[in-house]
Amino acid sequence: MSGGVVACAAAMGCSYPPSSFLAFSAPRVSIARSNSVAKLGFASSSQFRGIKIAAPISPFAITTITSRPFQFQPVAKRICPLTGKKANRANKVSFSNHKTKKRQFVNLQYKRVWWEAGKRFIKLRISTKAMKTIEKNGLDAVAKKAEMDLRKK
Repeated sequence: MSGGVVACAAAMGCSYPPSSFLAFSAPRVSIARSNSVAKLGFASSSQFRGIKIAAPISPFAITTITSRPFQFQPVAKRICPLTGKKANRANKVSFSNHKTKKRQFVNLQYKRVWWEAGKRFIKLRISTKAMKTIEKNGLDAVAKKAEMDLRKK
């Protein structure tokens, strides 16, 4: 501790020893060259003369971080399984003829369709174009052309 802090403490009339003025303790950090950084585990490069600051990581901290992996939420694709239609990229044109990119998505609908060969309903997420095609040609013919298996797994 510097002498200025001790003198300030004495001037204020504190009876505490000078070492008690330290209210916090920083973790031990060692400044090392790049050859010993690999031994310690964690390294972040400093902007000062290429010195790397390294601190050892406890194995308990690693297990708590990796014990709960990130889980993705399932998202349905915006593609019709029967016709293969998918989103189109287009320009949105303003009155001043300023063009910005936009997406034109397929009109997908959840539809229960009667499957004659299976004698049951099948719930599909298909485009409105596929609905018209199924009305015209039948579900079996459209599914065969799209190489889609309608049986439950």
